[in-house]
Amino acid sequence: MTAWWDLIESARSACGERAGDRDPADDPLPDAVLDLVAALPPEEIIGFARHFSTVFDTAYLSPLWAAAYLIEGGCGDDGFMDFRSGLMLQGRAAFENAVADPDSLADLPVVRRMATTGKGWLGCEEMLYLPRHAYVRRTGSGDAYDAAFDGPTERPAPARGDRWDVEDDSEMHRRLPRLAALFLTS
Repeated sequence: MTAWWDLIESARSACGERAGDRDPADDPLPDAVLDLVAALPPEEIIGFARHFSTVFDTAYLSPLWAAAYLIEGGCGDDGFMDFRSGLMLQGRAAFENAVADPDSLADLPVVRRMATTGKGWLGCEEMLYLPRHAYVRRTGSGDAYDAAFDGPTERPAPARGDRWDVEDDSEMHRRLPRLAALFLTS
């Protein structure tokens, strides 16, 4: 759904340079997306939510989870949910590149800043609830959202793709060389 990604890009454009190098303390991007989604008719907000679920699930990949583990210094189930939703905010190209090659995350300014300064954040828990919040803002009813949204209730399990020991630095260097160069000292 090109329109879905166009909406994300519109929000990114509205945030200017801050869209690519996010910081949780004053990140304007989730609110910019929320404003755009809440302006949609209710049925389009539901469409946004359905597409969100589809995009979200395409990133449920073990190699991407390993990359998140490396970038964040650890990453459990909830953290990986936040990571994938925040990755969407990086835009379609960054998202699709990361799904195809998690090591491409080394190209993102926020990831490089996290590696060099320890500041910044890629994840975004707010995005997980954004469609519902937009619907409530638009219609005043969370119950109506729950009744209208018939998206997946269960996530795919387990994560797809190759798995390896994320605590094995040599394996991380072999499989994610650019990220390992940024985040591992050995």
